[in-house]
Amino acid sequence: MCLAAGLLTACMGGGQQNQENAAIDSLQNMLDQKDQDLNELMSTLNEIQEGFAQINEAEGRVNVLNQDVESGNARATIEENMEFIQQTMQENKQKIEELQAKLKQSNINSGQLKTMVDKMTAQLEQKTKEIEELRAQLEEKNIQIAELGETVSQQKDEIARVTEERNVNEQIAKNQDAQLNTAWYVYGTKDELKQHRILVSGDVLQSEDFDKDYFTKIDIRKTTVIPLGSKNAKLLTTHPEGSYTLLKDSQGLYTLRITDAYRFWSVSKYLVIRVK
Repeated sequence: MCLAAGLLTACMGGGQQNQENAAIDSLQNMLDQKDQDLNELMSTLNEIQEGFAQINEAEGRVNVLNQDVESGNARATIEENMEFIQQTMQENKQKIEELQAKLKQSNINSGQLKTMVDKMTAQLEQKTKEIEELRAQLEEKNIQIAELGETVSQQKDEIARVTEERNVNEQIAKNQDAQLNTAWYVYGTKDELKQHRILVSGDVLQSEDFDKDYFTKIDIRKTTVIPLGSKNAKLLTTHPEGSYTLLKDSQGLYTLRITDAYRFWSVSKYLVIRVK
């Protein structure tokens, strides 16, 4: 029995030790992977910074040569440097995109790294604008430089697309807003309403071919008072009680005052009033 107890204790102890070793190995693997991810990110960051440094140097050379572009050698050197800037800008753009993707996929949660990537993105945008201005200056001196590749053209296309999409959305929103806040009203004698097929056999707006042009179009947010110019007035369309009042002026003529526009127009966007 003593021997069996000893063996059992040894087995349990060995099992616990194996679990601890496995946990330590798993943690070490996580740390190694995190170190590897961090090293790759830092390496890419350094490459991007080096790319910007090379772009700045090439841009400086172009600015110097731009002061004296009469010689053929200067023109050729400018074109060569601009092509180098174009290529390096594109490479930096791709590396920044790769860096953003790696940062999302890795287990590294570093606000400092994210801030650095954001700054590089802003730096790329600023540098793109500078190169565009430089190219415009060169073109004024008849130095034809090829388009600055996808870095510039894609950004221009994206800006144009976003601007167009925003304008379309704004127009849609305006149209929807106008439709939601548009209503039509008309007032007239019984004979007039019959003449325009608004009142048919005592029913209002039951005819599909009623004269829509006889109505006045309004913005319900702005028009809340409608003078009727009559001593007798009755609303023929349905509008909630308490959302309007019919008041007489000093001459006994009625005026419709809408006190709650949302409720008043909630049932129908058409208002028909019979006057005498």
